[in-house]
Amino acid sequence: MRAAVLAVREWLTDDAAPEPPRRTVADAVRATARTLANDAPGGSVEVRVPPFVAVQCIDGPRHTRGTPPNVVECAPRVWLRLATGLITVAEATEAADLTASGSRAGEIAQYLPLLRL
Repeated sequence: MRAAVLAVREWLTDDAAPEPPRRTVADAVRATARTLANDAPGGSVEVRVPPFVAVQCIDGPRHTRGTPPNVVECAPRVWLRLATGLITVAEATEAADLTASGSRAGEIAQYLPLLRL
């Protein structure tokens, strides 16, 4: 995960930096999301980072059909900035860069950041 995130570090920390190749961004997004799912195992919250990944995490009732009751969704750059501690869940939500629905969606904040830059 660390190597994948470091490959996109400049893009995350510098608004003027060009976006890395799609594959590089995808690798970083998938590695961090899967680390979250590993660190907070469960199925009560679904974290979506389209178009790259969706993972279920946080202990509780597992969702198996239809739209999950607890969903967190954001763009890849926003997710990676959350995963690295460059922004918080509250800041991303306030800026309308992250949508969180359901009473348990906000619980992902206690598992972030996954890695500090």
